[in-house]
Amino acid sequence: MAKKEGIRKLFDNIAPDYDKLNHILSLNIDKRWRRKAVQTLLDTTSPLNILDVACGTGDFTIEIAQKAPTGSQVSGIDLSEGMMKIGREKIKAAGLTAQLIQGDCEALPYSDNHFDRIAVGFGVRNFEHLAVGLQEMHRVLRPQGKLVILELSVPSNPIIRWCYKLYFLRILPAVGGWISGDRSAYEYLPASVLQFPAPKQFMTMLQEAGFQQVLHKSLTLGVCRMYIGIKATSHEKMD
Repeated sequence: MAKKEGIRKLFDNIAPDYDKLNHILSLNIDKRWRRKAVQTLLDTTSPLNILDVACGTGDFTIEIAQKAPTGSQVSGIDLSEGMMKIGREKIKAAGLTAQLIQGDCEALPYSDNHFDRIAVGFGVRNFEHLAVGLQEMHRVLRPQGKLVILELSVPSNPIIRWCYKLYFLRILPAVGGWISGDRSAYEYLPASVLQFPAPKQFMTMLQEAGFQQVLHKSLTLGVCRMYIGIKATSHEKMD
């Protein structure tokens, strides 16, 4: 089975318990990370056209839609219809108008230069072809548009890293499997973090996809990283 299809089925299966487990297992720190990312993403008072890639159950989408400048349009896309079904219910309950569509994040169904901002919250590590997904986000982003990615990371401090791996590789699969009934899903999730490119390597991938002014910020002792990139104008590319 292709990774893409396996990921879709995995998240469809754990969708009913995903939000509850996500907040419990992250000790609700993920909410703080999202707030920081939204502040970075929404750096203007002008209306924006914003895409949340790999939007899942819509937590990031909702946070963006609540804080976006008046007149902004917010959309989300994800492989898992099961996750987005829950996301749409949450968006409706919050009184928001963000639109979630099922689709392939490595073949975005949008025209070139379509969005002012793109956000990804803990989703890029699930891409089957990471470089392709980054290129697609660059393609649909407008010149001078901003990409903000949140992704879990392995801390560099040896002591913190030991504790992190103990929690991620032992405790998380046990608790997640017990609550959701799908231990394999909660074994995949930490494994995908450990296999994700290190910060310097991922920043190089962003640059190779066409992004400029690429930087990253370490959050909560390196447990999470925020990556930022800007799409150059035609003039800047020539320079």
